[in-house]
Amino acid sequence: MPLLAVKNLTKSFGGLTAVSNVSMTLQKGELVGLIGPNGAGKTTVFNLLTGVYVPDSGTIELDTGGSMTVINGLKPYMISKLGIARTFQNIRLFKDLSVLDNIRIAMHQNVEYGIFSSFFRLSSFYKSESTMLEKTNMLLDIFKLSDKKDELAKNLPYGEQRRLEIARALATRPSLLLLDEPAAGMNPNETSELTELIDWIRKEFDLTILLIEHDMSLVMRICERIYVLDYGTVIAEGKPEEIKNNKRVIEAYLGEEVLDA
Repeated sequence: MPLLAVKNLTKSFGGLTAVSNVSMTLQKGELVGLIGPNGAGKTTVFNLLTGVYVPDSGTIELDTGGSMTVINGLKPYMISKLGIARTFQNIRLFKDLSVLDNIRIAMHQNVEYGIFSSFFRLSSFYKSESTMLEKTNMLLDIFKLSDKKDELAKNLPYGEQRRLEIARALATRPSLLLLDEPAAGMNPNETSELTELIDWIRKEFDLTILLIEHDMSLVMRICERIYVLDYGTVIAEGKPEEIKNNKRVIEAYLGEEVLDA
């Protein structure tokens, strides 16, 4: 049974079909790439998977503990609770909160105390808050942000903001992590470090990862399988070597005239 099963997913905006009959499956523990030219529909797929958009047709099923649950139409916070977390193409942090508080907020999705314990400050409240702070500090250490924990998120350099966004996503304890162009704006050294980090957190946190990325060297190095979108349609799926030599993929990226040259 796959962790995620997407079947014939379609989404239109007015007269424009952004995603058309997209189907894909992700097995538990896989690191899968989703690539394509600008405007191919990649981020729209992420928005459908996370409840930002509701599909016009098709189904999205997620393994929620031994059974497949249809998550079509659920609110983003409900989908997050079921185990899907994401980052964004344009970084979306709580910029006027500290680095530590950005992660602690995400931790609160899985609090083990109720409003009664919170209001009266019962022992369960303090115990849970202490555990969350410990886990927050662990994530800060992993992402090399401990020395910046009291700084406002907006004051971090770009690369560190990217790392913070991934750390915040992990704080929700996902089973599936969606990364939308995590290497965007990074220099080669930062990209190399990010590549190692993504592979490490997949194993350390027992994650399945779906990755949108334009840096093909990163994609080919780290992904086990790749789906290719063009004009909202899946035009290819396979291992990196197969995708790299696929004529239809080359045509989508470089133009038909390159193949005829």
